[in-house]
Amino acid sequence: MFREFPRDIKDAAGAMLARSIARDDCGKCFAIIDLLFRQQDQLLEKTTETLTRVGKQAGLSQQAIESCLWDQGLLDKLTASRKFAVEVLKIPGTPTFFINGEMVEGVPSFEEFEKQIKPLLKS
Repeated sequence: MFREFPRDIKDAAGAMLARSIARDDCGKCFAIIDLLFRQQDQLLEKTTETLTRVGKQAGLSQQAIESCLWDQGLLDKLTASRKFAVEVLKIPGTPTFFINGEMVEGVPSFEEFEKQIKPLLKS
């Protein structure tokens, strides 16, 4: 499962755009998130222009992009999700992983992940 962890309004805007473009298509959402990560420098320096360009490349109209970026309800959901993650789950930042309900400290290697996950797949 994937959850956004927006650190600021720019992160939130990227997440909001990805959700708006993808709707309920997880693969499409991850493709947009990947595209935004690859354009991080432009996203930080020229946020509105970058989000508009990505939105238009994905087929959104200018009005749909603006509507998405001004969606207070969606922003409130992202903010509430982050607050829950920090205050209740005690998530320190990204990336954070949970395996079978247990928080994994640091950023494990693939081999460490495999070592923890393989026994769970057998049960």
